[in-house]
Amino acid sequence: MTTIFNNAQNPEMLYTASLQSSEREFHDDLVGPAEIAQLLKVPISWVYERTRRRGIERMPHFKLGKYLRFSKEEVLDWLHKSRRN
Repeated sequence: MTTIFNNAQNPEMLYTASLQSSEREFHDDLVGPAEIAQLLKVPISWVYERTRRRGIERMPHFKLGKYLRFSKEEVLDWLHKSRRN
């Protein structure tokens, strides 16, 4: 007995589609705290402190295990939004 899938039901197509959507989410490279500090011209300790804040003051970041990673685009958007307030 063979199973026939249309494109919407094909597991391989669904897996490929989910990979493509996650690639769109991370279209820029993730960088570490040192690179963000260098980009913003602030000490690394300032970057770490901003990741511990709550609310709009919190710098957007990702935790990969014990490591912090940042999207340059999201950090720059956050910086522009916080400058308006």
